[in-house]
Amino acid sequence: MSAARLTRLTRATLGQRRASTLRRCLRWCATAGASWLAAACTALAPAPLQQGVSSRDDVFAALGEPAMRWLDADGREQLAYPHGPAGTETFMAFLAPDGRLERLEKVLNIEHFARIEPGRSDRAAVLRLLGPALASGTAYFAWRNELVWEWRYCDEWNGQAFFDVMFDASTGVVRSTMQRPELVGWDGVQPHCSQWVMPLR
Repeated sequence: MSAARLTRLTRATLGQRRASTLRRCLRWCATAGASWLAAACTALAPAPLQQGVSSRDDVFAALGEPAMRWLDADGREQLAYPHGPAGTETFMAFLAPDGRLERLEKVLNIEHFARIEPGRSDRAAVLRLLGPALASGTAYFAWRNELVWEWRYCDEWNGQAFFDVMFDASTGVVRSTMQRPELVGWDGVQPHCSQWVMPLR
């Protein structure tokens, strides 16, 4: 056998071995990656909560420390859980005086937006209804003496959108509200939402 042919066969054999090794490596990485992803998702997924049964400690264990909380005179408590800073959902947990979970609500939706009354609702009422606004979406317009708060949410077509509330900066009372799609990129595409499943059973 000539030296040239031997060299070609050696290269071919090495190439096959490298390809085989690469395939095995890729298979292992894919399996390990899938296992890691499953473990990560399991670790990140909150334990399911049960209305009327889960305790305050259960809520904190599942959802963590709330961004805001309100305590009523009768002992009821409301906890706000925004999924941000770029998230499209905020959950409100309502606790009974005995600390049991009464209900868990998604609040960034048309039903809750409709409860805001221009000329009557104020900043405190809006915060309690929707939770904290996007820090990047807060603005003050001196020439109108107007404060604007903004929330990102999923609209009825599962597209990312913004909900804005305009306040009189002096009185803190709502002047008006506005909804608009979030358009990104040079051609103004509205991204789709990926919604988090409410951890209730």
